Amino acid sequence: MDTETTFPQFEDEPLTRAEYIAALAHFYRAEMQRATDWRIRLDTTTNWSIISVMALVSFAMAETERSQVGIVVGMLLVFTFLVIEARRFRFFDVWRSRVRMLEQNFVGPILLRNQQSPVQDWNRKVAADLLRPRYKLTWRQALRVRLVRNYLPMFALLFACWLIKLDSLYANLDHPSVSDFLWQRSNVGDLPMWVSILVVAVLYGYLVGIVALVKRADTPESEYWKEGLREVRDLDT
Repeated sequence: MDTETTFPQFEDEPLTRAEYIAALAHFYRAEMQRATDWRIRLDTTTNWSIISVMALVSFAMAETERSQVGIVVGMLLVFTFLVIEARRFRFFDVWRSRVRMLEQNFVGPILLRNQQSPVQDWNRKVAADLLRPRYKLTWRQALRVRLVRNYLPMFALLFACWLIKLDSLYANLDHPSVSDFLWQRSNVGDLPMWVSILVVAVLYGYLVGIVALVKRADTPESEYWKEGLREVRDLDT
């Protein structure tokens, strides 16, 4: 007796309009949930950064004798959070871009009772992105977005506090001179002050370069879905 089970070939049966709309509605809800989950992850990293900045600034500025190294460490810590958040933003943007494509070409036309979608072949573009997911932003573009939108005030505050600490340390020298100040120990072993200054200069020079030289991410939707960006790996990690 033949026990093989014959499964229906769903591809052979055309979808009705109701089935098509129902499938897209469920898909839109799922993509919105994914985008929301990654949005929460972004907010978590930002909150960590704010708490860290407030704690380090409060500690370093409480007494004039305290070293400026704590503020430099805070700069590096906030930059680490920025790097983590830029990576998370690239993943968030994958889901966000699909949600926007559905809102623009499916939900919007339904609400307007207009059968014409603004983007031609949008469904094929979304399907292709599902089969081979791709980032819509480069890593540096994501870094720039999070830096400009969230992290610039934190870096500016840390830099201002650091300058205040340097001015205080310089004023406390018996015979203040630039050379003596640069070779003064920074309360971290035998490291001279110029090491901290070099670290801050390199870090802030890099941040300025990201803001000034990296292309902005707010490109038109047609360019936003262009080919050539790196394929996404492990979207759920």
